[in-house]
Amino acid sequence: MKLDFTRWLPAIATNPNRKTALSVAGVAALAGLAFGPTAVAAPITTGPHEGAVAAIDKATGRETTVDSAPTTDGTSDNPDTGKSQARTSGADKPSRKKLVPYGVQGAQSRIPLDNAQRTNAKTIIEVAKETGVGERGAVIGVATAMQESKLYNLGHLGAYNDHDSQGLFQQRPSSGWGTEKQITDPEYSSTAFFEALKNVRGWQDMPLTRAAQTVQVSAYPFHYAQWEDQAADVVSQLW
Repeated sequence: MKLDFTRWLPAIATNPNRKTALSVAGVAALAGLAFGPTAVAAPITTGPHEGAVAAIDKATGRETTVDSAPTTDGTSDNPDTGKSQARTSGADKPSRKKLVPYGVQGAQSRIPLDNAQRTNAKTIIEVAKETGVGERGAVIGVATAMQESKLYNLGHLGAYNDHDSQGLFQQRPSSGWGTEKQITDPEYSSTAFFEALKNVRGWQDMPLTRAAQTVQVSAYPFHYAQWEDQAADVVSQLW
Protein backbone atom coordinates (compact mmCIF):
# COMPACT_ATOMS: atom_id res chain seq x y z
CA MET A 1 0.00 0.00 0.00
CA LYS A 2 1.37 3.40 -0.94
CA LEU A 3 2.23 5.57 2.02
CA ASP A 4 0.40 8.89 1.98
CA PHE A 5 3.42 11.05 2.77
CA THR A 6 3.40 13.21 -0.35
CA ARG A 7 1.84 16.30 1.04
CA TRP A 8 4.79 18.28 2.37
CA LEU A 9 7.60 17.80 -0.10
CA PRO A 10 8.28 20.64 -2.55
CA ALA A 11 9.51 17.98 -4.95
CA ILE A 12 7.57 18.96 -8.02
CA ALA A 13 6.23 22.41 -7.25
CA THR A 14 4.67 24.87 -9.63
CA ASN A 15 4.74 28.63 -9.45
CA PRO A 16 1.66 30.82 -10.15
CA ASN A 17 2.36 30.24 -13.85
CA ARG A 18 2.31 26.49 -13.23
CA LYS A 19 5.94 25.90 -14.28
CA THR A 20 8.06 23.34 -12.47
CA ALA A 21 10.01 25.15 -9.74
CA LEU A 22 11.71 22.58 -7.49
CA SER A 23 12.95 19.04 -7.88
CA VAL A 24 14.06 16.58 -5.17
CA ALA A 25 14.26 12.95 -6.28
CA GLY A 26 13.56 9.79 -4.39
CA VAL A 27 11.80 11.14 -1.30
CA ALA A 28 8.21 10.78 -0.18
CA ALA A 29 6.75 13.43 2.06
CA LEU A 30 4.16 14.08 4.71
CA ALA A 31 0.56 13.20 5.06
CA GLY A 32 -3.06 14.32 5.00
CA LEU A 33 -5.51 13.28 2.29
CA ALA A 34 -7.45 16.20 0.85
CA PHE A 35 -10.67 15.06 -0.73
CA GLY A 36 -13.54 17.03 -2.18
CA PRO A 37 -16.31 18.34 0.07
CA THR A 38 -18.50 15.24 -0.25
CA ALA A 39 -15.85 12.54 -0.07
CA VAL A 40 -15.39 10.22 2.89
CA ALA A 41 -12.24 10.60 4.94
CA ALA A 42 -9.86 7.72 5.37
CA PRO A 43 -9.46 6.54 8.97
CA ILE A 44 -6.83 8.29 11.05
CA THR A 45 -3.80 6.07 11.27
CA THR A 46 -0.44 7.61 12.08
CA GLY A 47 1.05 11.04 12.40
CA PRO A 48 3.61 12.75 10.16
CA HIS A 49 6.44 10.51 9.04
CA GLU A 50 9.78 11.59 10.55
CA GLY A 51 11.61 10.59 7.38
CA ALA A 52 9.46 13.02 5.42
CA VAL A 53 10.30 15.82 7.80
CA ALA A 54 14.00 15.08 7.35
CA ALA A 55 13.56 15.03 3.58
CA ILE A 56 12.02 18.49 3.62
CA ASP A 57 14.73 19.83 5.87
CA LYS A 58 17.38 18.47 3.53
CA ALA A 59 15.62 19.81 0.44
CA THR A 60 15.09 23.29 1.79
CA GLY A 61 18.01 23.62 4.21
CA ARG A 62 15.56 24.52 6.93
CA GLU A 63 14.06 23.00 10.04
CA THR A 64 10.48 22.58 11.14
CA THR A 65 10.32 23.77 14.73
CA VAL A 66 7.78 24.15 17.48
CA ASP A 67 6.89 27.79 17.86
CA SER A 68 8.48 29.63 20.74
CA ALA A 69 6.21 31.31 23.22
CA PRO A 70 5.21 34.90 22.54
CA THR A 71 6.72 37.55 24.73
CA THR A 72 4.61 39.62 27.07
CA ASP A 73 4.46 42.52 24.63
CA GLY A 74 2.83 40.44 21.91
CA THR A 75 5.98 39.69 19.94
CA SER A 76 7.53 36.37 19.03
CA ASP A 77 11.14 35.58 19.80
CA ASN A 78 11.32 32.63 17.40
CA PRO A 79 14.45 33.13 15.24
CA ASP A 80 12.86 31.27 12.30
CA THR A 81 10.38 34.10 11.77
CA GLY A 82 13.15 36.58 11.03
CA LYS A 83 11.30 39.20 13.05
CA SER A 84 10.51 40.27 16.57
CA GLN A 85 7.73 42.77 16.24
CA ALA A 86 4.18 43.23 17.41
CA ARG A 87 1.84 41.12 15.30
CA THR A 88 -0.93 43.70 15.23
CA SER A 89 1.06 46.91 14.80
CA GLY A 90 -0.14 49.43 12.27
CA ALA A 91 -3.58 50.87 11.69
CA ASP A 92 -4.13 48.68 8.63
CA LYS A 93 -3.29 45.42 10.39
CA PRO A 94 -6.12 43.09 11.46
CA SER A 95 -6.47 42.78 15.20
CA ARG A 96 -5.30 39.61 16.91
CA LYS A 97 -8.87 39.11 18.15
CA LYS A 98 -10.14 38.94 14.57
CA LEU A 99 -7.35 36.65 13.45
CA VAL A 100 -7.41 34.19 16.35
CA PRO A 101 -10.71 34.79 18.19
CA TYR A 102 -10.61 31.60 20.25
CA GLY A 103 -6.89 31.20 20.85
CA VAL A 104 -4.70 28.51 19.33
CA GLN A 105 -5.16 24.82 20.02
CA GLY A 106 -2.22 22.70 21.08
CA ALA A 107 1.49 23.08 20.36
CA GLN A 108 2.27 25.37 17.46
CA SER A 109 4.75 24.75 14.63
CA ARG A 110 6.61 27.25 12.49
CA ILE A 111 8.55 27.17 9.25
CA PRO A 112 10.58 29.90 7.55
CA LEU A 113 8.95 31.07 4.33
CA ASP A 114 10.70 31.79 1.05
CA ASN A 115 9.49 34.17 -1.64
CA ALA A 116 7.40 31.54 -3.43
CA GLN A 117 5.59 30.60 -0.22
CA ARG A 118 4.95 34.23 0.70
CA THR A 119 3.63 34.93 -2.80
CA ASN A 120 1.22 32.02 -2.50
CA ALA A 121 0.15 33.19 0.97
CA LYS A 122 -0.49 36.66 -0.45
CA THR A 123 -2.69 35.16 -3.16
CA ILE A 124 -4.71 33.26 -0.57
CA ILE A 125 -5.18 36.45 1.45
CA GLU A 126 -6.27 38.50 -1.57
CA VAL A 127 -8.79 35.82 -2.54
CA ALA A 128 -10.07 35.76 1.05
CA LYS A 129 -10.82 39.47 0.67
CA GLU A 130 -12.50 38.96 -2.70
CA THR A 131 -14.68 36.09 -1.53
CA GLY A 132 -15.75 37.91 1.62
CA VAL A 133 -14.40 35.51 4.24
CA GLY A 134 -12.30 38.24 5.79
CA GLU A 135 -9.34 38.04 8.11
CA ARG A 136 -10.45 34.90 9.93
CA GLY A 137 -11.11 33.09 6.66
CA ALA A 138 -7.66 34.11 5.46
CA VAL A 139 -6.06 32.59 8.57
CA ILE A 140 -7.96 29.34 8.00
CA GLY A 141 -6.91 29.31 4.34
CA VAL A 142 -3.24 29.99 5.00
CA ALA A 143 -3.08 27.45 7.84
CA THR A 144 -4.77 24.83 5.65
CA ALA A 145 -2.30 25.39 2.81
CA MET A 146 0.61 25.26 5.25
CA GLN A 147 -0.52 21.82 6.35
CA GLU A 148 -1.42 20.53 2.90
CA SER A 149 1.50 21.80 0.83
CA LYS A 150 3.71 23.98 3.04
CA LEU A 151 2.46 26.81 0.84
CA TYR A 152 4.08 25.34 -2.27
CA ASN A 153 1.95 25.01 -5.39
CA LEU A 154 2.63 21.30 -5.89
CA GLY A 155 2.27 19.63 -9.24
CA HIS A 156 1.90 15.91 -9.74
CA LEU A 157 4.42 13.86 -7.75
CA GLY A 158 4.28 10.81 -9.97
CA ALA A 159 4.42 7.50 -8.11
CA TYR A 160 4.47 9.37 -4.80
CA ASN A 161 1.36 11.41 -5.51
CA ASP A 162 -1.50 11.23 -3.05
CA HIS A 163 -4.14 9.99 -5.50
CA ASP A 164 -4.60 12.94 -7.89
CA SER A 165 -4.17 15.68 -5.28
CA GLN A 166 -2.33 18.79 -6.44
CA GLY A 167 -1.87 22.48 -5.76
CA LEU A 168 -1.76 24.57 -2.59
CA PHE A 169 -4.73 22.82 -1.02
CA GLN A 170 -4.08 19.38 -2.51
CA GLN A 171 -7.46 19.35 -4.21
CA ARG A 172 -8.48 16.45 -6.43
CA PRO A 173 -9.94 16.64 -9.94
CA SER A 174 -11.61 13.26 -9.37
CA SER A 175 -13.50 14.73 -6.41
CA GLY A 176 -14.86 17.66 -8.37
CA TRP A 177 -12.48 20.44 -7.37
CA GLY A 178 -11.65 21.31 -10.99
CA THR A 179 -9.24 20.34 -13.71
CA GLU A 180 -5.54 19.76 -13.07
CA LYS A 181 -4.81 23.12 -14.68
CA GLN A 182 -7.35 24.84 -12.46
CA ILE A 183 -6.32 23.39 -9.11
CA THR A 184 -2.67 24.27 -9.77
CA ASP A 185 -3.69 27.90 -10.29
CA PRO A 186 -3.32 29.47 -6.80
CA GLU A 187 -6.11 31.97 -7.38
CA TYR A 188 -8.54 29.32 -8.59
CA SER A 189 -7.69 26.82 -5.85
CA SER A 190 -7.99 29.48 -3.15
CA THR A 191 -11.35 30.57 -4.52
CA ALA A 192 -12.57 26.96 -4.56
CA PHE A 193 -11.46 26.49 -0.95
CA PHE A 194 -13.15 29.65 0.30
CA GLU A 195 -16.38 29.05 -1.60
CA ALA A 196 -16.53 25.60 0.01
CA LEU A 197 -15.77 27.15 3.41
CA LYS A 198 -18.64 29.60 2.99
CA ASN A 199 -20.97 26.64 2.57
CA VAL A 200 -19.99 25.31 5.99
CA ARG A 201 -22.69 26.49 8.38
CA GLY A 202 -21.20 28.42 11.28
CA TRP A 203 -17.59 28.18 10.12
CA GLN A 204 -16.84 31.59 11.66
CA ASP A 205 -17.51 30.17 15.12
CA MET A 206 -15.61 26.91 14.68
CA PRO A 207 -12.08 26.11 15.84
CA LEU A 208 -9.75 26.47 12.86
CA THR A 209 -9.00 22.77 12.59
CA ARG A 210 -12.70 21.87 12.46
CA ALA A 211 -13.50 24.47 9.80
CA ALA A 212 -10.53 23.32 7.69
CA GLN A 213 -11.36 19.66 8.14
CA THR A 214 -14.99 20.14 7.13
CA VAL A 215 -13.79 21.44 3.76
CA GLN A 216 -10.76 19.20 3.28
CA VAL A 217 -11.99 15.92 4.81
CA SER A 218 -8.43 14.94 5.69
CA ALA A 219 -7.17 11.71 7.19
CA TYR A 220 -5.32 13.93 9.68
CA PRO A 221 -7.98 16.42 10.84
CA PHE A 222 -6.14 17.78 13.86
CA HIS A 223 -2.94 18.75 12.09
CA TYR A 224 -4.33 22.05 10.80
CA ALA A 225 -4.39 23.48 14.32
CA GLN A 226 -0.60 23.62 14.66
CA TRP A 227 -0.29 26.35 12.01
CA GLU A 228 -2.84 28.82 13.38
CA ASP A 229 -0.38 31.12 15.14
CA GLN A 230 2.00 31.45 12.19
CA ALA A 231 -0.90 31.78 9.76
CA ALA A 232 -2.21 34.67 11.85
CA ASP A 233 1.20 36.33 11.74
CA VAL A 234 1.38 35.89 7.96
CA VAL A 235 -2.09 37.38 7.46
CA SER A 236 -1.23 40.30 9.73
CA GLN A 237 1.95 40.97 7.75
CA LEU A 238 0.47 40.61 4.27
CA TRP A 239 -3.12 41.83 4.73
